[in-house]
Amino acid sequence: MRNFMITLKRTIAAATAAGLFALAGISGAQAAEPTTPVVKKVALTPEQKAAHEAAKAAFKSAHVARKAAREAAKPAIESARATFTAARTAATTDEAKRAARDAFKAAVATAKAGIPAKPVKPVRP
Repeated sequence: MRNFMITLKRTIAAATAAGLFALAGISGAQAAEPTTPVVKKVALTPEQKAAHEAAKAAFKSAHVARKAAREAAKPAIESARATFTAARTAATTDEAKRAARDAFKAAVATAKAGIPAKPVKPVRP
């Protein structure tokens, strides 16, 4: 009977260890799988490099043009704001205040119409 109990304990211990190793192996295999693809840097061909450099130059020039347009629009917006403030303080009725606000919004929209859209950064091929 004693030998049977020792054999039974060893069998149970071996089965438990095998089960644990099996579970650890499964979770280890899952953890070893990369979740995101590995991107290897590849040397660009001369055509790709030239296209990327051209896109970067176009981005920089568009950025400078947008910045210049924004700077050019600032004085117009500030003068519209000053006119709006003066008109609002002089207005005695709600209708006059609304008209001053509508005129201000129209002036700002006109000033912002000359500003180009934000350029999109070039992506490396």
